[in-house]
Amino acid sequence: MKSNEALRLIADVSSHQWGMVTTAQAAALGVSRVDLARMTRARLLVRLAQGVYRDAGAPIDEFEDLRAAWLSTEPRLSANRRVDVREHGVVVSGASAADLHRIGDLRPERHEFTTRERRQTQRRELHYRQRNLEPEDIALVDGLPATTLERTIADLIEARTDFSLVADAFRDAARRTRLNTERLASLLSPLAARNGFAAGDGESFLAHLASTAGLDLSALARRIAATDELAFRVSFDFLSSAAERNVFSAKQVENLRAVLQSVGESMGRQASVSLAPTMREIGKSLERSAMKNLDTSGLVSAIEAFAAASVRSRAELERQREDDD
Repeated sequence: MKSNEALRLIADVSSHQWGMVTTAQAAALGVSRVDLARMTRARLLVRLAQGVYRDAGAPIDEFEDLRAAWLSTEPRLSANRRVDVREHGVVVSGASAADLHRIGDLRPERHEFTTRERRQTQRRELHYRQRNLEPEDIALVDGLPATTLERTIADLIEARTDFSLVADAFRDAARRTRLNTERLASLLSPLAARNGFAAGDGESFLAHLASTAGLDLSALARRIAATDELAFRVSFDFLSSAAERNVFSAKQVENLRAVLQSVGESMGRQASVSLAPTMREIGKSLERSAMKNLDTSGLVSAIEAFAAASVRSRAELERQREDDD
């Protein structure tokens, strides 16, 4: 078969899967291995992996090697078909999923996949893990079926990946999106005992992971509460959002706002402009840590600490007025 004709035929497939085609897909179109080898020598195709080629004119992709490896695991099926039935097929997982999600700095040495059925391979660049993944633990990431952020983090811990590296990945994930911490704690529960926590205590394990990652909100709240001006500003902003999210009752929000507003009128005049950079830093930290189902008690403590400080501030202002008189 002439090269131009062969390229035209395989383009019907490759155009829907990153410019790539497998040997099996090409054969189904009447393009032989000999044809593929000839086009590779002519630099019309680029061989990426065992049984996988890319059109030389197609753009090079950041995850080209991973995509080629994934295609090679089920070479007869199209990428579109496999994505439609992702829960029954080969799913990118482990360090490869972390890399695909762009979290952490794990630098996977092999392409890691999870499958329902047990698989073995002699290809050193591939590694399979057998697990029946729940549909909620699979996401489409850059066109590839991959484990979710929560499942990926749990898998890394299960694989005994260096904990500091997992914490880095967790921090990156938390900064990027709202993690489902309830799901993550559930996934960590079976791993708690072997990591020094009570059996099934995924919440404590998650808290330790968050602390290691530098996302301990209780510590952050204590830092805020230690400074009157910061406590006021953060508390007031928090109450504004709390009213919308029903964290407190409407009456509680109204009462707390009244106290903060009253004190703010006096303390606001004393707040230094130099606090602005610090406030931005604190705000970003809170935003990065904004995960589902987090305990707000730390921020409540900050509000209470400020309320106590406000009483002292009022007393000092009264004494100053008396001295001036």
